[in-house]
Amino acid sequence: MKFIKKMNLKGHLLTAISYLIPIVCGAGFMIAIGMAFGGDPATDLLEGSYSIFDVLAVIGGLGLGMLPVVISTGIAYSIAGKPGIAPGFIIGLIANTIQAGFIGGILGGFVAGYLVLGIISFLKVPKWMKGLMPTLIIPLLATFLGGMIMIYVIGTPITLFTDTLTNLLNGLGSSSLLVFGGVVGLLSGVDYGGPINKTVFAFVLTLQAEGLNGPITALQLVNTATPIGFGLAYFIAKLFGKNIYSTMEIETLKTAVPMGVVNIVEGVIPIVMNDIVRGVFATAVGGAVGGAVSMSLGADATVPFGGVLMIPTMSNPWAGILALLANIVVTALTLAIIKKHVTADDLSNQIEVEEDEIDLEDIQIS
Repeated sequence: MKFIKKMNLKGHLLTAISYLIPIVCGAGFMIAIGMAFGGDPATDLLEGSYSIFDVLAVIGGLGLGMLPVVISTGIAYSIAGKPGIAPGFIIGLIANTIQAGFIGGILGGFVAGYLVLGIISFLKVPKWMKGLMPTLIIPLLATFLGGMIMIYVIGTPITLFTDTLTNLLNGLGSSSLLVFGGVVGLLSGVDYGGPINKTVFAFVLTLQAEGLNGPITALQLVNTATPIGFGLAYFIAKLFGKNIYSTMEIETLKTAVPMGVVNIVEGVIPIVMNDIVRGVFATAVGGAVGGAVSMSLGADATVPFGGVLMIPTMSNPWAGILALLANIVVTALTLAIIKKHVTADDLSNQIEVEEDEIDLEDIQIS
């Protein structure tokens, strides 16, 4: 167990995903804009006539088609540094060629990265050959060994698993989609961009690479809705005659809500930390409802980031809008109901505590 923890598998995967997101967003918006105006991603740019929107769709499609290569290269680089780039890139290409998909790219990246580390650690060469290690020997050996492993060991099982998973999710009925969306939504929201959220993100990004946009859309809509829901809770609580936030929390909301609009959920963390149980509970309930609505109505953003900017990239934008509204309203209502009323005495005590935290008398010069 300690050995696996030391390998930092999740850390390397999340690092690679951070490299991947800009590519997904850039290519995703290109294909979304192109196809929205009649562009065809299958257009042959070497023959015949085509429009600018055909070109945009083709560029976006090519970028999204390289996701297994990008994730493989990113993981290998995270593990082994520059020597991991070439093997990771080529093994990612192999994963694409044998249709092992995004999962194949992930495994290929780990294979490439750890093969490079193994070669560096255990292969001893004469001094005159050391200059060839980073440019010839390491890339050659790691690519050869990794390629053989990918084609003869990993490729077939991963391809079968990917196809099975894709067919299973494509075959889900409306009730199953409701449950699946609810689970994705709940897990997406409960740690506000933390390890659980990122783990779910890695899973749903894998599904998107196989052509299933619904799960990742549900996750991102939850991230967008949660801070906005916290902001709306302030006004709903006022209708109940309650004041649920302190002065500092209200100031925090002024930045957290705009951050949420563009899909940054971490802005509400300071508020949640002041009342963890109620904050997480409201987020989980709202996220489950939002995810269920998103999946059951078929919200399917082609760009898995950007908050409300995702909505125009959906084939059914109203599904995304309704899911977003459901999530925001349920989060806000739940929070407004279960949060305690902050009295004037509570606010005055808080101000006194804040002033006590910066007391010049506490400063000692020795």
